[in-house]
Amino acid sequence: MDGDVSTETGSRHDRSPLKHNAVSCEKVTKRFGSELILDEVSFELTKGSFTSLLGPSGCGKTTLLRIIAGLEKADSGDLIMGDPSSKNSDAKPSMAVVFQQGSLFPWKSVRRNVAFGLELAGVDRATIAERVDRTLEMVHLTGTAKKFPYQLSGGMQQRVGIARALALDPDILLMDEPFASVDAQTREELHDELLEIWERTRKSVLFVTHSIDEALVLSDEVVVMGARPGRILRRFAIDLPRPRTEESARILPSFAELHHDIRKLLVRTAVDTFNA
Repeated sequence: MDGDVSTETGSRHDRSPLKHNAVSCEKVTKRFGSELILDEVSFELTKGSFTSLLGPSGCGKTTLLRIIAGLEKADSGDLIMGDPSSKNSDAKPSMAVVFQQGSLFPWKSVRRNVAFGLELAGVDRATIAERVDRTLEMVHLTGTAKKFPYQLSGGMQQRVGIARALALDPDILLMDEPFASVDAQTREELHDELLEIWERTRKSVLFVTHSIDEALVLSDEVVVMGARPGRILRRFAIDLPRPRTEESARILPSFAELHHDIRKLLVRTAVDTFNA
């Protein structure tokens, strides 16, 4: 494909590149051995926006997120963090990652799990206590501070993982399918809680998912990736009104329209890949 975004002329859902980016990826390419995983991927995460990376399993979504997080290294391409014209290193955005599994320490209490990153960073005790209390309240886990992970449901464990990331007060929150392992009802509850948190904090969020519904409920923009090798097929501006909840989003006619357009794109791409 020539370029990173395939646009359909005149579509009101297409979004041109925006200013004030938290992260810009320019022609990022990644191989594992001889296999091409990401093929010159370019896109921007707009500052303060909620952006979802959507695509089929194995298309390189998680690999791209890990490259942005600094957990993997790209073979080629550029990754620009924050304002490239700034000479102040402090202006580079900070990041925190929420993984698909909670990745909690089983021998630590909820409070100690949430405090872990702050302790590692050498933050003073008073600040740690204040931030842990605030983030536990934010994810509705105040009463579980002394419990251990084995005493929590899967959904509650994911809330702890989110709290641990938020406690670091990052500029960018990277989320790798954080709700994939919970049941449908819990996932809807977590969607509403995450939307409430985002409305309060306005963090720049990059959210990896393979669920069209999830991407539409949460996002300002959905970046659709094609099957491996991963590449950007199209970007959709999600103009559903905010503040937003799971229920309020799904009843809108524009939700169904967007869902249809994205699904049609993914199905067409899958067919083209199969026939190639």
